[in-house]
Amino acid sequence: MTTAATLPARNFYGCMKQKQRVITLSQFIAEEQQKFPGASGELSRIFRDIKLAAKIVNRDVNKAGLVDILGNHGTTNIQGETVKKLDVLANEEFIAALAAGGDCCAVISEEEDYIRPLNPDAKYIVAMDPLDGSSNIDVNAAIGTIFSIYKRVTPVGSEATLEDCLQPGNKQVAAGYVIYGSSTMLVYTTGQGVNGFTLDIGIGDFCLSHPNIQVPQNGKIYSVNEGNFAQFPLPYREYIKYCKQVDKESHRPYSARYIGSMVADFHRNMIKGGIFMYPETESAPKGKLRLMYECNPMSWIMEQAGGTASTGTERILDVIPTELHQRVPVILGSKNMVSKLMEFLQQTAG
Repeated sequence: MTTAATLPARNFYGCMKQKQRVITLSQFIAEEQQKFPGASGELSRIFRDIKLAAKIVNRDVNKAGLVDILGNHGTTNIQGETVKKLDVLANEEFIAALAAGGDCCAVISEEEDYIRPLNPDAKYIVAMDPLDGSSNIDVNAAIGTIFSIYKRVTPVGSEATLEDCLQPGNKQVAAGYVIYGSSTMLVYTTGQGVNGFTLDIGIGDFCLSHPNIQVPQNGKIYSVNEGNFAQFPLPYREYIKYCKQVDKESHRPYSARYIGSMVADFHRNMIKGGIFMYPETESAPKGKLRLMYECNPMSWIMEQAGGTASTGTERILDVIPTELHQRVPVILGSKNMVSKLMEFLQQTAG
């Protein structure tokens, strides 16, 4: 049998050269940090803490059917929604990891109605949805974690305030998400493009698998909860009808894909091209998704990947937050698809 030891030297080393270099998340961040002289390393350490918590949550998600962590926790969050047991675990794991790291001065979470102060001598704020798509937990569908990072505006050494936490999305210094699905991926941006890392269980680390992600300018997928169709404003109803019409030139009808987990729907559309919508409805006149925990981080990622993010009336990243759990309508996706929806919205406004 021919082995590496018996291969001619030229052939063996030629094969080695063809192998792609494995780059872990930590290595990637360290190399990126070298491009910015004077970087303190605090941001990279926060990513270290997020990575650790994500691996713990991934473990819990994978064994959810084997232990008593499925189902309702028996309480409701600030939004009035039933809290799942895994929601509680994920929230605790991420806060514990960030607290132990010491590089985060405060955390705001979708699961809590107040600011969670950590190290007053740190300068970064983390906003997070620790377990997005929790309604899918009991049916083994994809769920995720969404996070964003801001630099505080009040002096270091004091407890973080609302002023530190309620910053518009254009002030983010990093944003990302983790998707727990057929594989576990961490996708993030620091304003220098979007990169995706897949968890390699064998080595216990996230490895670069999707460098420089770019969303296609056009897509064939629309993602929206059509169960609320009758409650949508007229322009959205007309656009959805447009998506269903047969037109070979524009490759319609489009495919409807909606999982009910923003991370999963967003990730698919960013990779394949598509549009994600959660407009205002009669029962949720301000929209349903949270500006700080879901819309801001996902909007920045989408823009960094070459897509568009809007409330339907303004750029999401320019919305000035007024409360921790503020909700806004959201449109995210391929630039040309969002542009077409905006035409429907503008025609009605005119």
